[in-house]
Amino acid sequence: MADEIIRFHFDVDGDDFSSAGAASVEVKKRLRQLGFAPDVIRRVAIAMYEGEINMVIHADGGVVDVEVGDDDITMILSDHGPGIENVELAMQEGYSTARDNIRSLGFGAGMGLPNMKKYTDDMKIETEIGVGTTVIMKVNV
Repeated sequence: MADEIIRFHFDVDGDDFSSAGAASVEVKKRLRQLGFAPDVIRRVAIAMYEGEINMVIHADGGVVDVEVGDDDITMILSDHGPGIENVELAMQEGYSTARDNIRSLGFGAGMGLPNMKKYTDDMKIETEIGVGTTVIMKVNV
């Protein structure tokens, strides 16, 4: 790729669980076409999917920007949701603020942020109550 960064942008619809994950599926396809290792593709796809689901559950959608470089793949997920009150608590496996109707659909088990961290090499959360959240994740190539 010779130091060129490839960028992808996706809008995440906050009203539609059936389309949640569409961006991660598309990125997975594109990374495969670019010849990335299956393990790298898998980690990116899982982290992105978890982030997309979180945006649908908690923030009425958002945007995902992906930057594919020679050394790493960066995913920037931004929303204008309520923000995360306690990031440390939200990072604990099983902790969830998802409503019961969301849980009845099989979502909101409290594994989103922990899985995002688990499958990436670096993750930062910038959040402000009432303004929104940006999660920046990197997967090394």
